[in-house]
Amino acid sequence: MKQAYFLPALLSVFIMSSCKKEAAPEMKPLEIAVTQVVEQDVRLESEYTGQTFGQSDIQINPRVDGLIESLNFKEGSVVTKGQLLYTIDPLPFREKVHQAEGALAEVEAKLARTKSDYDMMAPLAKMNAVSQRELIAAKEAYNASIASIKASKANLEAARIQLGYCRIVSPITGMIGISKVRVGDYVRPGAGSVLNTVSDLGDVRVRFTLSEQEFLRIYREINKPDSNLKGIGQSVTLKLSDGSQYPQIGKVSFADRQIDPTTGAITFEAAFPNPDKLLRPGQYVKVGVVTDVRKDALVIPQRAVIEMQGIYQVYVLGDSSKVQMQIIKPGPSYKDGYVIEDGLKTGDKIAMGGTSLLKNGSVIVPKITPWQPGQVATSATK
Repeated sequence: MKQAYFLPALLSVFIMSSCKKEAAPEMKPLEIAVTQVVEQDVRLESEYTGQTFGQSDIQINPRVDGLIESLNFKEGSVVTKGQLLYTIDPLPFREKVHQAEGALAEVEAKLARTKSDYDMMAPLAKMNAVSQRELIAAKEAYNASIASIKASKANLEAARIQLGYCRIVSPITGMIGISKVRVGDYVRPGAGSVLNTVSDLGDVRVRFTLSEQEFLRIYREINKPDSNLKGIGQSVTLKLSDGSQYPQIGKVSFADRQIDPTTGAITFEAAFPNPDKLLRPGQYVKVGVVTDVRKDALVIPQRAVIEMQGIYQVYVLGDSSKVQMQIIKPGPSYKDGYVIEDGLKTGDKIAMGGTSLLKNGSVIVPKITPWQPGQVATSATK
């Protein structure tokens, strides 16, 4: 009898212990960072690829032919206006000067002789001691000598100018580049014969292009009476090739007179201060120009948006700390956020993501986290 009662009791205890092991523990709600949709005025920038130029980029070209005799500067250094850069062998041109001086001396002597002859014949012609023909011939010889003097002086001046071209000086104060020639190289005048380039780096010019369609849109918007884009050309930003932001703000200087028919784009130029000489001619940069201003736009963090097959969604915090998945229509990017065109309203709170465990209808512990576009999130507060 005891054994008959003992076995059912033991079996009952075993079943109860098994049921306790199979019961799943209750899941705690996830603690999720939540932020409120930001409403603010947004200035949307478009980025364009640009190239830098010096305030003045002046090529140094020879104006006479000859052998380079000396280089009188340090490559990559700052040179001053009027500083001697190159000398070309002056001997052939100095010889031309001497020849021109000799020719001038000859015609000066001839002038003195013809003037003396004419001065002597003039009174004799009045007394009919010499014929009028002789007087006229003497006068013509004198006038020819005067003309020869002018020609000889011009030849001498030209020879001296050519001799002066043997000394090549800097036309501006600026930074000089690497020399294209060395001592002993033969150079000659011409557009293709460049010795060096001097750049004024006080301000740097940046050229970039806009498509014709975008130019037309911005132009029409700027010319509206209540346009928010007026003065956009006075605040242009620059991003360097390493992704860093250039600290100085530039201004648009001008736009080209025409649309390039081969590219369908128009060229703009902006000027940037360059106090530290960080910008150099030839750099490729990203130019940021405000091309749209939206009043009272709704902005959310990009990391809060879930994109699947072209559908964009966010988790919106509802009653009882439940989150519901909401389809949205994002607009353009703004810093590290999106401008939202549809799907959200002012005051909505959204989950900032960061976990794949979040599901539609999940109950969470919201951790309110202030967020502003382009700023690191501040410490969370419950």
